[in-house]
Amino acid sequence: MPIIDARRLVKRPRGLRAARITAFALALGRKARFAALGSALALASWWAALPAHAEAPAFSFAVIANTMQSPADEAPTQRLIDAIGRERGVSFIVYDGNLKGAKEACRDALYERRHAVLETSRQALFFVPGQHDWVDCVSAQAGGFDPVERLDQLRQTLLGDADSMGQNPIPLTRESEVSRFRPYRENVRWQAGDTVFIGLNAPSPNNHYLTAGGRNGEFEDRVIANAFWLEHAGEYAKRRGARAIVVFIQGDPDPERYERPERFAWLRFARNPRRDGFLEFKRSLVKLAQIFHGPVLVIHSDDERASAGFLIDQPLRNDKGSLVTNLTRIALAPHDRLNQWIQIDVDFDRKPPLRVTLRDVPRQMPMPATPPALQRDEPAASMPAVPSLGPASELPPLLQPPGQPQPDSQPLEQLPRIPADQGGGGYGPATAVPPAQRNVQGAPGASGTSGVPASSVQRGP
Repeated sequence: MPIIDARRLVKRPRGLRAARITAFALALGRKARFAALGSALALASWWAALPAHAEAPAFSFAVIANTMQSPADEAPTQRLIDAIGRERGVSFIVYDGNLKGAKEACRDALYERRHAVLETSRQALFFVPGQHDWVDCVSAQAGGFDPVERLDQLRQTLLGDADSMGQNPIPLTRESEVSRFRPYRENVRWQAGDTVFIGLNAPSPNNHYLTAGGRNGEFEDRVIANAFWLEHAGEYAKRRGARAIVVFIQGDPDPERYERPERFAWLRFARNPRRDGFLEFKRSLVKLAQIFHGPVLVIHSDDERASAGFLIDQPLRNDKGSLVTNLTRIALAPHDRLNQWIQIDVDFDRKPPLRVTLRDVPRQMPMPATPPALQRDEPAASMPAVPSLGPASELPPLLQPPGQPQPDSQPLEQLPRIPADQGGGGYGPATAVPPAQRNVQGAPGASGTSGVPASSVQRGP
């Protein structure tokens, strides 16, 4: 299957600025053309929101998800990762959730095998937990495990290191380095070039919101942690002079559905029976777009398959019903999960600076002979210990006083409180261990990649 070139899917608009947008081929059907038109126009905010900036290095990254749903998928997934590894311009890979199928038992040995597959990546690889990795473990088919206990197991094994996975790992910052949020090792941040990347634990279905009576403790605590990490990322990106923020989650937050806060909602007797578990997350995204005025890109797996293998749009609106023009989402839906990946090329010296392509594994590429084995020094039954960070008082301050020069590894402090309507109970400044910044450079993607022009798309509230 050839690479999908988005420049072939859009009609040429009128106007001086539109002269930069390439004409689209008419070979595809009307439905595909309209879908691609929305995708191209939605990326306009990425281009328009970019501030004037010095020359930045170009790089590419790949995104895959949901590839391993049975033991038979392990070898094809390793081949997919090997194919991406041959792309010289790809700096890192993001595995956006679901290391296992919904009906596979959530046993330690299964996680270890899938971990070994991910570690074969030549590039750095970042793992974002998904629905099947811990939420679905409570089902009888998945072994009837406690989901929270399985999530803790992932935190201590696959997410136990201070670097990414892969043969050439990249240092990252985990939210667990903040004393208030020590359990949340899965929430991470790293930087490539002038772009800040965020990985968050926000799975399907409905962000693990439980409807049973009593306190929904896991959900409520994670909502506060995710809101903090997004706000922290916005402030961090501003002070580092970043030009864009990319947020990865596994679950589909249904951004078209946005419920504005009501002062007297408790007076309404007829309530929506389905509570939106992503409501707080979407409000946090709105706040992030207000804190960081550059483009914000949200990438997640799609529950429905898009005609082009991915969907690009701008569906989120704020509390006033206005479109959040600097926030764009990409929903991933490859037609062949074991033989395709999404590649995104970033080059801020090019207009438009972002290209999204659907790439295929070469047909002649052989299948790996045997699945990899994870090298362990300790017995397989034990879990590696998470390194201790020491008392919070030993951590450096997050923000330097105004007027003083900022160090290369600058964290944040004195973040504003998160309002209660966004899931926060109000908390003061926290401390964090600053990571060493590692700019990832690389040439744009391989030949045949496509450019996606941009403009903004407006939808109804």
